[in-house]
Amino acid sequence: MPQETALKKATWGVALASILVGAAVAPVQAAPKAPKVPKAPVAAPAGYLNPDLARLAVRDPGRDVDVIAQLHPGVSAGKLQAGLESVGVEVTRQLPIINALVVRLDARLVGALAAAPGIRAVTPDGGVQTSGIQVDTKKLVPKYAPAARASGQWGTWTGKGIGVAVVDSGISDHKDFADRAGGTRVAASVVANPGATSAKDTVGHGTHVAGIIGGDGAQRRDALASRYVGVAPEVDLVSIKVDDAEGGATVSDVIAGVQFAVTYRQQYNIRVLNLSLNSDVAQPYDVDPLNAAAEVAWFKGIVVVAAAGNRGTAADAVNYAPANDPYVITVGATDDKATDGTKDDVLAAFSSRGRTQDGFAKPEVTASGSRIVSTLAAGSDFARECPSCVVDGEYLRIGGTSMATAVVSGVVANLLQAKPTWTPNQVKGALVNTAAGTVRQVDQPTAMAATGTKLVSNQGLTPNDAIDPATGDIKAGVDSTRSSWSTATGGLSADWTRSSWSCGECTGTGITTDFTRSSWSRSSWSAAVGR
Repeated sequence: MPQETALKKATWGVALASILVGAAVAPVQAAPKAPKVPKAPVAAPAGYLNPDLARLAVRDPGRDVDVIAQLHPGVSAGKLQAGLESVGVEVTRQLPIINALVVRLDARLVGALAAAPGIRAVTPDGGVQTSGIQVDTKKLVPKYAPAARASGQWGTWTGKGIGVAVVDSGISDHKDFADRAGGTRVAASVVANPGATSAKDTVGHGTHVAGIIGGDGAQRRDALASRYVGVAPEVDLVSIKVDDAEGGATVSDVIAGVQFAVTYRQQYNIRVLNLSLNSDVAQPYDVDPLNAAAEVAWFKGIVVVAAAGNRGTAADAVNYAPANDPYVITVGATDDKATDGTKDDVLAAFSSRGRTQDGFAKPEVTASGSRIVSTLAAGSDFARECPSCVVDGEYLRIGGTSMATAVVSGVVANLLQAKPTWTPNQVKGALVNTAAGTVRQVDQPTAMAATGTKLVSNQGLTPNDAIDPATGDIKAGVDSTRSSWSTATGGLSADWTRSSWSCGECTGTGITTDFTRSSWSRSSWSAAVGR
C-alpha cells in the first residue's frame, strides 16, 4: 500500500465525524417559529456493531473486512461515500434500497465507524447459503404439487400473468420454461455480480428452484410430458443471479438482487420474491440489512417467501436473515415419506424450527421438501458432482427448505392470479391461518377460499426502524428504487463497478449486479449425498 494511502487509512476515523455531518441532508424548511431556549448538546448514541466484528477487531485488528454500514435517515450515502474515499477508505458499493454502503476497512476501525454520527448499524457483509442440502436418489415422480393441493386447481389457476423473482444462482434454459407460443417464460435474466460472465446457472440450484415454482412439463411433446410439473406452470419467472459462477455470494449481493425486484416490480409484475437462501450472520432482524431489504420489498407489495434453513433443531436454527424476519413468510420442509397422501407427512429432520433471537416462532408454514425432482441446469455443478441425482436426463432430485420455499412461492403466484388485489399481509394470513395439520402444511384451495379474519397477519409488528411502512421506503425521502442500470452490448465482464447494474439480455430477458467472496459453497449440499 502506498505510504500516502496508508496514512489516510490510519487517520480516516478522526475525520469521519465531520464527513458524516456534511453528509446529512438538510430538512425541508418549515415556516418560522418562535425561538426556543437552546438545550445542552446530547451525544448521539453509537450505532449497532455486530458482536463478531467487535471481537475480530480485538483478535485480528489488521485484517481487511467488508461491512455494510446502514445510515440513519437524512444521511446522504453519496456524500458519505465521497468523504470516506477522500481519506482513503474503500467503498465498494451503494445499497440504495436500505440507504447503506459496503465498506472495506481494517477490522480495528469498525468500532469507530459504528460510533460515528449518522451510522445506524455496522454488520458483516457475510456469506449466504442456499437451503438445498439433502440429496436423495430414490426415483419417484414428485408429489409436491399434489401435497399442496395445487394440481387440482390447474384447470383455473396456474400463476398466469404473475411474476416471481428468483434470487439465486440463475435460471438456465430448459424446455419446461417454454410458453405456449414457443418462447420463454423467463421474462428477465439478471446477473447481480460483477464476477459473473454470463447469466447461465452454473451451480444448478436456481434452475431447480425455478422448476418447482413454474416448470411446465405439460407443454412438452415427448415422453416426459406432464411427468414433472411445477406448482404454477404458467407463471412468469425473473431470474436474479447472485453468484459468481463459483457458488460465492455475499449479503450485499442478495440485497442488490432484491433492489432489482423492487425497481422493476411493475415492469415484470413481480408479486413474489423467492429467497431460498440464508445469511451466515445471525443478528436481530431490526438491524440486519438483508431483513431491511426484504421488508422494503414487502411494503412495496411483493410477497417475500424465505427458506427456514437446514439447521434442524439447533439453538440458533432460525436466527438468520431473511428467515428470522417477522414480516416475511418463512417456510419449513416436510418429508412426504414418498406416499401420495399427506396424513403421514412429518417435519423433515433437517428443517430449521424454533424461535428467533427476537422471540418469533418460525417457520410459519411448511411444504414438501424431501426427494424433490425438478429442472436440471445442463452442465451444472449439481449434475457433475452428483450424477446419481439426475433423473431422466433433464431433471434433478434433491431436497431442503429451498425446495419447500419454491413450492410456497408457486402457491402464492396461484393465489395472486385468483386474488390480484390481495396484499402481502393478506396472502400471508390466508396461508398461515389455513395451514393444515400439526406440520402446518400449505393448502392452496383452503387458502384461496380465505375471507375476513383469515386474511389477517403481521398485526402489532414493528418494522425495521429505518423504514417508513406508509411508503415502503427508507425514511427521510430516500428512494428505495434508486440505482443505475445499463444494457450490456456484449458478453458480461467482471470489471464493472459494484454500484451499477448491467443487462445481459434486457428485452425482458436479462440483467446483472454483483456477488463475491463468500460461500453458497457446494459443500453445503454435497455433504449430504446419500442421506
